[in-house]
Amino acid sequence: MKEFYISDCVRFENQVITASFLVVSKQAKPKKSGELYLALTLADCSGHLDAKMWDNVADHINCFEQDDFVKIRGLLNKFNGRFQLTVHKVRSMQESEVDFADYLPRTTKDIGELWQTVKDFVDGFRDPHLQALVRAFIADPEIEFAYKNAPAAKTLHHAFIGGLLDHVVSLFKLCDLACRNYPDTINRDLLLTGAFLHDIGKIHELTFARSFTYTTRGQLLGHMIIELEMLQQKIAQVPGFPPEYKTLIEHLIISHHGKYEFGSPKMPMFPEALMLHYLDDLDSKMESMRAHFQREPGAEWTTYNASLARPLLNSKNFLEKLQASNGAAPAIQPDGVQPAAVQSDAVQPEGILTDNVLESPKAAAAKEK
Repeated sequence: MKEFYISDCVRFENQVITASFLVVSKQAKPKKSGELYLALTLADCSGHLDAKMWDNVADHINCFEQDDFVKIRGLLNKFNGRFQLTVHKVRSMQESEVDFADYLPRTTKDIGELWQTVKDFVDGFRDPHLQALVRAFIADPEIEFAYKNAPAAKTLHHAFIGGLLDHVVSLFKLCDLACRNYPDTINRDLLLTGAFLHDIGKIHELTFARSFTYTTRGQLLGHMIIELEMLQQKIAQVPGFPPEYKTLIEHLIISHHGKYEFGSPKMPMFPEALMLHYLDDLDSKMESMRAHFQREPGAEWTTYNASLARPLLNSKNFLEKLQASNGAAPAIQPDGVQPAAVQSDAVQPEGILTDNVLESPKAAAAKEK
């Protein structure tokens, strides 16, 4: 087990540390003098950490690559309010030295319970065609394994092992609540089918064995095209599946990003598609906020959030400080409602670096939603 985790940065500020990391990104950039320095993004299961190597770059530039595990000695301090490691020495690690669980973030929720929640929702379907279709996906052991382990995105939201399943269960619950408010407008089974399938292509778009990166197929096609192929294959296993249902589900898949500029070739054109888009967007953005607050627990205002393109006010911290300074009692909750417990999921910082190419927030969001 590692002795230092990125979540321990506060305890080791302004100290020289020796620790192991996964190299998420590696770039050689010129200094003003023309000499090269290395700009790195390092990771372990508790977070990401920026790192710079200013000296002796020529001696180290070829000793490791992106996605390698490395042992680093360097000075940990803050730059512009964020922790940064100045690298003095670095070496590549052998896989025999590596416990993979130390380096990939993972949901703290019980995967088995999350999967059972999905199955319970599907058991409650009233439409036999939609129920048979989703059960065909659930019964596939390869899909089950990947669905339980895949992240929901590379960096922007739910970027951890089990993140896809965590996101879909949360989305199921949001859909269930919203359906109750529009009982005459929304077909619940159709909406939940879209929620289950909208990101299922991520299991092939992303690789998550040692780091979260795009597969060649994922880069060339994207998860929505992959999902249409998967849908066609499973529908062939469901006798008598109505072709009209197929068209509706295809539209749910290709429209769930909501806008052309976010990667959807069609905008949502019926109620379930519109609701899926907005609830999916809501859940991803709320997770991005929650993860950022977790990374900067004592801050009122966070640093810039790349996925949301703004800094964030932690209203909980702000109100607690305001109440403490005024001697006010805690905010009154509605009858029967207790303050929500703070979650402790290990979640990665969100970024917009994709394959070492800096993307705009809009382009990154379109790819990752």
